[in-house]
Amino acid sequence: MSFLKRWQFWLGLVISLVFLTLALRNLHLPLVWEAMKDAQYVWILPGVAVYFLGVWVRAWRWHYLLRPLKPIPTRVMFPIVAIGYMGNNIYPARAGEVLRAAVLKQREGVSISASLATIIVERIYDGVVMLAFVFLNLGELARLTHGSGVVGNLSIRDVALWGTAIFVGALLAFLLAAMFPRPAERLITWLVQHLLPARLRERVLDLALRFLSGLEALRSPLEALMIFVTTVIIWLLETGKYWFVMHAFSFEVSFFALMLMNGIVNLATTLPSAPGYVGTFDAPGIALLIAYGVPGEVAAGYTLVLHAALWLPITALGFYYYLRQPLRWGKEVEQMRREAPTVT
Repeated sequence: MSFLKRWQFWLGLVISLVFLTLALRNLHLPLVWEAMKDAQYVWILPGVAVYFLGVWVRAWRWHYLLRPLKPIPTRVMFPIVAIGYMGNNIYPARAGEVLRAAVLKQREGVSISASLATIIVERIYDGVVMLAFVFLNLGELARLTHGSGVVGNLSIRDVALWGTAIFVGALLAFLLAAMFPRPAERLITWLVQHLLPARLRERVLDLALRFLSGLEALRSPLEALMIFVTTVIIWLLETGKYWFVMHAFSFEVSFFALMLMNGIVNLATTLPSAPGYVGTFDAPGIALLIAYGVPGEVAAGYTLVLHAALWLPITALGFYYYLRQPLRWGKEVEQMRREAPTVT
């Protein structure tokens, strides 16, 4: 397992270096620094405020998904969500998702398998909304040319179509499993009994059924719609941060262009990368702004500052909350690892 973790880290580092090289290869770096030095950083403050409001809405959404398992107030969920963001930003492979499930297990006694199910549902909804942001601006994609960089050299339409098929398909599977729990349980039991060795069946089946219990919030179509609307609000608030930070620089694009940028860069960050999504966030963001006519050095300065403004405040806040009540290492964490062996 340690070798695998090292392998993941080095693969992510290589991918990040490739993306950074592609993003900066044709830019004059002293001019990038000038754009960053001349920025009016006071605009970052309302951007951070809007972003933290979005994190609060995320905490409410997770509270809503967990409600069938255990009603936990949003004010209790907010620090745990911040800890998860901190983990995603400093560990590879989005390990913060497992970290927040482990913290929730320690503080509130919710099964890791069930809470991970709700986290996966969150990510599927996030992916669907990100793709919706892209499709809403498909007309704008025609403006991306080969000269615009990384994004222009990719068929974003094809990526969006394949991504939609994957995310919507996964969401439909979860919705069906939630609305028809008995048939889903029978199907899972049959698959486990027929596809796995006998020594693994009991343990995997127990994990799968606890995972299935984490989908209870999706049993009502109205509640599933509520989660979707909440997800749209979350990502509109995050786009609001893009908009505020833009005003610190000497360019202007439409809010819809920033929605498109938000969708593309966040879909790109699903690729393996160094911790903090170095490169995979920056390269498509810079390329897309260049396609809108923003000078490359200004686009790079804005994207790098935006990335730092997205990374630093929530990482610091999550670290603060974690230090107030860190995980208790030892037997309890070993039990958590056994409960979620496929993700740790």
